[in-house]
Amino acid sequence: MPKLHALAGPATPAIDVRRLRKTYPGGVEAVKGIDFEVAAGEVFGLLGPNGAGKSTTVGMLTTTIRPTGGSARLAGFDVAAEPLAARSISSVVFQDAVVDRALTGRANLDLHARLWGVDGSETGELVDALGLSELVGRPVGTYSGGQRRRLEIARALVSRPRILFLDEPTVGLDPQTRSSIWQYLEQLKKDTTITIFLTTHYMDEAEHCDRIAIMDGGRLVALDTPEALKAGVGRDRVQIQGDDDADLIMRLRERFGIEAGIHDGAVTFSVEGGEQFVPRLIAELGAPIRSVSISRPSLDDVFMAHTGRTIRDAEATAADGMRMFARMGRR
Repeated sequence: MPKLHALAGPATPAIDVRRLRKTYPGGVEAVKGIDFEVAAGEVFGLLGPNGAGKSTTVGMLTTTIRPTGGSARLAGFDVAAEPLAARSISSVVFQDAVVDRALTGRANLDLHARLWGVDGSETGELVDALGLSELVGRPVGTYSGGQRRRLEIARALVSRPRILFLDEPTVGLDPQTRSSIWQYLEQLKKDTTITIFLTTHYMDEAEHCDRIAIMDGGRLVALDTPEALKAGVGRDRVQIQGDDDADLIMRLRERFGIEAGIHDGAVTFSVEGGEQFVPRLIAELGAPIRSVSISRPSLDDVFMAHTGRTIRDAEATAADGMRMFARMGRR
């Protein structure tokens, strides 16, 4: 494993964000005054649906998007006032691939090493660690999506950064490839002092983080460890299906004082002691129930507790909005 830069001291946050904002032309507020710190060596996740403002936040932290207001510092360097210094101690893997498909994997890594002025001899360790040994001699255009993503991570680590940004690092990849990438990231955390900042909308990925900030509509709605966030919800999620969703929702309100909604295609609500409540529900609801499921609090429940909807619902709403915008643009 190549040696990575060490931060100047544990008292200096790796990332320090204060009232950070981004407003695009037309008055679209993508990020609305967020605050958080990331400690050196921490794996910090920004969890939220597509359109929540995650990629814009990463863009500002990596100096590719200029903030409208507030401040962000990487190891003490202001990303707006000292962009070159901030870039010098960080690296990023964007959602979209930036490696040259016409070059071999090794040529991409060697070129990046020369651009950063670092010794490229250590790239062999990265190649081995990420399972690329048999691929680096081939043009990147022949790689699968997962292979390209592993090369992107290797490329980002060539410069030996203090902070590694991963914007949706496994989006669109198959479960096996996602798992192998996370195995490497966990090993990277054990072997180095690097700080990892990632965005994701996958709940299982967020579980790997030391802490998670949940983002929705450009704001942070919760921030803590995965365990603490789930413990804060406290209640079980119950989902039922019957012949008439609206009738089920009405009966739950009138007979049990429970406010329910439709999420993931089922009538969904939260209660204390779900297993004990379900027999009473079936006996007293007064309407047929075709199926019932109970689950312990998850990060999706945390998101729903703070926003009133699941991440899947939020992404569906965002997708509908994008389709409507596209239709309006064609008129």
